[in-house]
Amino acid sequence: MRRSLAATGLVTLLLGLATLAPVAPAPPAAADPGERALARAADAYWTAERMTEALPAEAGRRTAAAGGPAARAVPPSRPFDGLPQVGTFFWTDGQNKGRFCGGTVVRSPYRDLVVSAAHCLRRPDPKKRLSFVPQYHDGLKPHGVFPVEDIYIDQRYYDLGTDGGARWDYTVVRLGDREDGTPVERAVGGFGLAFHPGYTHRDVRLVGYPGSSDAKYPKPIDCRSATRRYTSTDPKAPGDFLEIPCAGFVGGTSGGPFLVRAGSGYSVIGVIGGYHTGGDTPDISYSSYFTEDLLDLYVDAVHGAAPAGR
Repeated sequence: MRRSLAATGLVTLLLGLATLAPVAPAPPAAADPGERALARAADAYWTAERMTEALPAEAGRRTAAAGGPAARAVPPSRPFDGLPQVGTFFWTDGQNKGRFCGGTVVRSPYRDLVVSAAHCLRRPDPKKRLSFVPQYHDGLKPHGVFPVEDIYIDQRYYDLGTDGGARWDYTVVRLGDREDGTPVERAVGGFGLAFHPGYTHRDVRLVGYPGSSDAKYPKPIDCRSATRRYTSTDPKAPGDFLEIPCAGFVGGTSGGPFLVRAGSGYSVIGVIGGYHTGGDTPDISYSSYFTEDLLDLYVDAVHGAAPAGR
């Protein structure tokens, strides 16, 4: 059933899709005191100063001079205040240093799912205080903080690593409610999630959170460009990927969405990652291609299945 859905071409999962939610979502229940405490602690810990001082999950990447495997015109990016559905994961690593990576809320029956890049979150331990902040900008948390409950990554990505498993560099993350008991999608809305969307799109919006800024409190960046298919020439990182030229997507932008118009909103057709964990330069970015393998992760997350082993 799941694989036949993906094989039909562009598939967008909508809230309440019967094949993925055989039981209708229950009305919101009173928040568990323990969950409230976890959300409260996350909100208190992630102050403007701690979020600003956090480093990219893939520190040291994407700092080379412009260029790369594709010589294409490179549209500029611009800073803006972000989109409610797009935000940042924050956590502390084994040295108690803050780290971050982007993510996007997608529609789901229980209104609690975010997609991102697997290379950001493939080692959740010793991550601490792992939380999601929608539309983070200028040191602000306009929609609050949502603690992470489960991370769904394809087992092949764990087994093959960031290069060998580059085709599966995506993750579905299940979030706990905000301190007041509100699930993330109810708070900010969500985008569709597209499978087998094709590689060629003339108008794609790329959003990311750069890891460097002249401002005290950084902003996300936004760019519009076209995507095409890129077939890897690196035997250590095989596969076909979405490729997009957009200037300024330095380290930290991993996990940011590739967005295409769908009705009155957007669908997510990719996340910055995949080939060389998203690219070797700030001007050319990549995404793993969304297939039924991501759909399987989505279904597992909806139904609360046990995540893959690490």
